[in-house]
Amino acid sequence: MRLSQSFAIFCLASSAAFAAELPIANNLHGSYVEARTADVYTGACFANGETGITGDLAVMGWKIDRGSFNGVKLDGLSVVGVVRATSTLGDPTVASNPSRAILIVDEKATLEQQHALRAFAQKMGKSLLADIVRVETQPITFDVENGNIHSRNVKLTAGKVAAIETRPLNEDDKICRHEDVYYDPLTEVEHAMPAFTKAQFYAGAGLGTTWDYPGKRSAFVGTFQYND
Repeated sequence: MRLSQSFAIFCLASSAAFAAELPIANNLHGSYVEARTADVYTGACFANGETGITGDLAVMGWKIDRGSFNGVKLDGLSVVGVVRATSTLGDPTVASNPSRAILIVDEKATLEQQHALRAFAQKMGKSLLADIVRVETQPITFDVENGNIHSRNVKLTAGKVAAIETRPLNEDDKICRHEDVYYDPLTEVEHAMPAFTKAQFYAGAGLGTTWDYPGKRSAFVGTFQYND
């Protein structure tokens, strides 16, 4: 074998070995919705009346328009997290952890995609989704009116286990007349917008409670972008 051929083979082998050691890049974007059992768009008087009493429960969901996580393509798939915390989520004076969570993954996902969806959701949900006590698969739909998240008309369903439906806030939703965004979203969101919760429920097992909490100013909708 000629020296030039040997050198070329060595370079190819070295490049392959180097590439194998590189971390897999994650790059995903899509739509997000969450709803809690306390107002997120509200006045201080309402917020103070709920803090420590309610707001410890939430449903959160991601729809991945395009992207991969841990080398697994997740285009068009969705994942839902359901959280029960120990105190009002977002309260800066009292830690809401430890919390327990249920994860619902899209039934269209392969086993490999299910694992990737779980890893993605835990990365986004951080401590809220650290202790997952139950994982199940369900048919998940995540519909955005006219494909425009800024409409704030979003409907998320995870079988008959969990759901969120939102609409835009309007003047009739302002009771104190000086309402504002009182809490931040539970995860990193681009263009987060508060919304009115037309429907929110969890009817599954694993958290020691179920709930049906419509008619609140308790939702956020937006887009997400994850890169590392």
